[in-house]
Amino acid sequence: MSETITLEAEGHPFDVYLARPAGEPVGGLVLIHEIWGLVDHIKDVADRFAAEGWVVAAPDILSHAGVEPALGAELFALRNSSDEEAKAATQPRMREMLSTAYAPEYARWAVAALRATVDRLAEEPGVGDRLAVTGFCFGGTYAFALAAADDRIRAAVPFYGTAPTPDQIAEIKAPVLALYGQHDPALIDALPDVTKAMADAGVDFETVVYPDAGHAFFNDTGLRYDADAAADAWRRALAFLREHV
Repeated sequence: MSETITLEAEGHPFDVYLARPAGEPVGGLVLIHEIWGLVDHIKDVADRFAAEGWVVAAPDILSHAGVEPALGAELFALRNSSDEEAKAATQPRMREMLSTAYAPEYARWAVAALRATVDRLAEEPGVGDRLAVTGFCFGGTYAFALAAADDRIRAAVPFYGTAPTPDQIAEIKAPVLALYGQHDPALIDALPDVTKAMADAGVDFETVVYPDAGHAFFNDTGLRYDADAAADAWRRALAFLREHV
């Protein structure tokens, strides 16, 4: 069972796709989308987690930055096109989108929106304090950020997200399972320093790096999808979330 609800953060409304399991929930899961926004793929992943027993709240935090799901889906299709000219044409729009979405003032609002999502998720029958977060790419970055900003989060599973600064890492209380593809140079090059910062902060930090996969390996609608890595990551994510929540 699913529905779309509207919440508010700092006076600005945002939509949340809410998917519920058929029976008693395992817990509540905040699911944060990629840079393409709350597109159908993310709703499908939310439904998959709901089928595993989770009440899933997938907030649309990119419309606030001017990237509504229809635009995100259009840009994603162009970026995954075999037409090199079409791909190149997306670059100016992508730069504009990223400049807004990565501005500090936007980040503050986005974390506030995620915390409001946690508030609403905690109200769901059978959820209570059994709360976790996962996310992909942009959403993986914000999965780290939410774990640092909200100590109600009991487990975090970021897929190929950028970890926060060491001072923010020190605020993370939940265990973290971070999933990466080896062919994702920026994140892999940063991983030793991230691992050290996590250890210095006493964070229970587990990583899995898939040797044949790259960025966005979990997205089965894109060209970078790696079925073997995605299947293994799905199994690990479910087990980790159940263990810690």
